[in-house]
Amino acid sequence: MIVDAHHHLWDPARADYAFLTDDLAAIRRAFTPADLAPLLDAAGIDATIVVQTRSSLEETEELLATAAATPFIRGVVGWVDLRDPAVGDTIDGLRSGPGGDRLVGIRHQVHDEEDADWLLREDVRRGIAAVAQAGLVYDLLVRTRELPAAGEVVASMPDVRFVVDHLAKPPIRDGVLQPWADLVAALGQLPNTWWKLSGLVTEADWDAWRPADLRRWVEHVLAVVGPERLMFGSDWPVCLLAATYEEVVAAARQATAGLSETERAAVFGGNATGVYGLRPG
Repeated sequence: MIVDAHHHLWDPARADYAFLTDDLAAIRRAFTPADLAPLLDAAGIDATIVVQTRSSLEETEELLATAAATPFIRGVVGWVDLRDPAVGDTIDGLRSGPGGDRLVGIRHQVHDEEDADWLLREDVRRGIAAVAQAGLVYDLLVRTRELPAAGEVVASMPDVRFVVDHLAKPPIRDGVLQPWADLVAALGQLPNTWWKLSGLVTEADWDAWRPADLRRWVEHVLAVVGPERLMFGSDWPVCLLAATYEEVVAAARQATAGLSETERAAVFGGNATGVYGLRPG
């Protein structure tokens, strides 16, 4: 099964998406499963995981309901308030609603928090523990600034499965490898992390990037975690700011061209299926 482990859906006419600022006007419109389906067919992708974009239970409920009605969406990474002492009950409520069996993970936009150490808060750590107790993955949305705190949390919670979105958003546009590289190496050495090969084209120069621009960043992560802990995601429709869906898939395949067929099968489906516990359609 070929899996796109990271994409989004939204409709600005129905809800407020604060991140869709004027510089993102090109994607400030509705994106639906019907828009994505032909792109998946053309790329030979069988299944997807849709990921939250707002700190909103309502959005998570809508994504779960959409997944229930959309055969190719096999998983939802939603949002809950990790600081809420009743977060476990909230997760139970999501699972009992429409599409609740598709809930596979939880995410929060950590890199938007003013506090670089937000992940180290006791209430946040308690919430992440509740996510793990529910059998779910926790997706880490962090940049270089938050990697030290992420490393502390991951090391202190070895029973939690963490997935690092977008390879922790490397500074591809600036071309400055450090300190991102050393911090990624430290975090990647922890065996309870998996890493998404996603979101890289929008960290590069939107108008002038080439697949070769991504290679050294991907190779660095591969050297640390190996192909058994890497998974492909498109980050559609955010990727459209810099590339078509087809171009994103092609760039990911080029960046992993040195792997064996077995290793590539893991990156493009097997790892996501196993880590998130995706069910057959």
